[in-house]
Amino acid sequence: MPKQIHLAAHFPGVNNTTVWSDPEAGSHIEFSSFVHLAQTAERAKFDFFFLAEGLRLREQGGRIYDLDVVGRPDTFAVLAALAAVTDRLGLTGTINSTFNEPYEVARQFASLDHLSAGRAGWNVVTSWDAFTGENFRRGGYLPEDQRYVRAKRFLETAAELFDSWRAGDVLADKESGRFVARADVGAFERHDEQFDIHGRFTVPRGPQGRPVILQAGDSEEGREFAAATADAIFTRHGTKEAGQQFYADVKGRLAKYGRERSDLVVLPAATFVLGDTDAEAQELADVVRHQQVSGQTAIRFLEQVWNRDLSAYDPDGPLPEVDPLVGEHTIAKGRAQTRMYRDPLDTAKQWRALAAEKNLSIRELMIQIQARQTFIGSPRTVAESIDDLVQSDACDGFILVPHVTPGGLDPFADKVVPLLQERGVFRTEYSGPTLRDHLGIP
Repeated sequence: MPKQIHLAAHFPGVNNTTVWSDPEAGSHIEFSSFVHLAQTAERAKFDFFFLAEGLRLREQGGRIYDLDVVGRPDTFAVLAALAAVTDRLGLTGTINSTFNEPYEVARQFASLDHLSAGRAGWNVVTSWDAFTGENFRRGGYLPEDQRYVRAKRFLETAAELFDSWRAGDVLADKESGRFVARADVGAFERHDEQFDIHGRFTVPRGPQGRPVILQAGDSEEGREFAAATADAIFTRHGTKEAGQQFYADVKGRLAKYGRERSDLVVLPAATFVLGDTDAEAQELADVVRHQQVSGQTAIRFLEQVWNRDLSAYDPDGPLPEVDPLVGEHTIAKGRAQTRMYRDPLDTAKQWRALAAEKNLSIRELMIQIQARQTFIGSPRTVAESIDDLVQSDACDGFILVPHVTPGGLDPFADKVVPLLQERGVFRTEYSGPTLRDHLGIP
């Protein structure tokens, strides 16, 4: 029996994926864009719609990062509104644990789970930059080890709040015709190094009990956090070998937490370019890559590893001879190190070798490194590639990121999904009403 593939649709926020020059590119703010992508995903029987969070305009070098700034309405407002125009599609949002408070977030997710009849999912993240912290009373930012401590305590506290309402807590009084709550309904108490709270939770237990918990974690801390607490984990490992290594690693961590391998779904992010033939798709993919990485964008990417102002460099020229600055990140204040490149000196060494081998300019190198599409080809080629990666235990499915919003998912839904269904590896109908049903998790 082949594994069943899980698919999700990502609505891009601040990103370098969107090709704004495409005439089909639309608003990332208007509700109609959210509706279009969500309803396309539901029509194709995707597991869930995924909305990233943006608490502040991105900054680099002390200036607004003008290459990819996108306004973003509040996550809960968008997901609650989408609950009214979809029926089965899971609705997941990124909410950070660094600056929010457990009571408020738990109340919002419990409410969303009720409003959507059990389709809520929470992508738990930590905030990594000092700019965002300036928006909040806590201020500043937390070192990485402290961020994960807070995230763990935050999630534990939220779980206690979700569980503070139990079956039978509210009973019907036959004489009065009213509903009566048990004396201790909603009671909670939490005292640790992060939170000192007690009271009563106001939202009854949702259809799923708790929302689905998702975690983006490629670091050692992130993998362990996900193995202990998450229902699904996001990753950037989309190739077979790297994916298989990541898959085996995170699945192998579950047993010590008393969990089964099937309790955690592994979902890499993936982009795609489709054509009538593989050759046509390759030509289009090259065009898309160049549209996504302008010369200015290439310099900004390079600065994130070099940790210094490189605006004087020619993007069509060679890599800087000067080495990256190591230590406190000055380009994006608060980042002790880049999240993707933990050893900037080693990264610079590898990039210089690649640029020398292929005679690449800064922009050409960044196009090769930053703008690769995961799947390129005809619909049949892409369907075969996706199925092969899932059946080979490189992942359990993919979170698809179209390069055009909101209609970029339509060709995949119309041309690739039917081929996956023909292969018997993707549903033709939803088997249950909740997101937990779609993901096959308890």
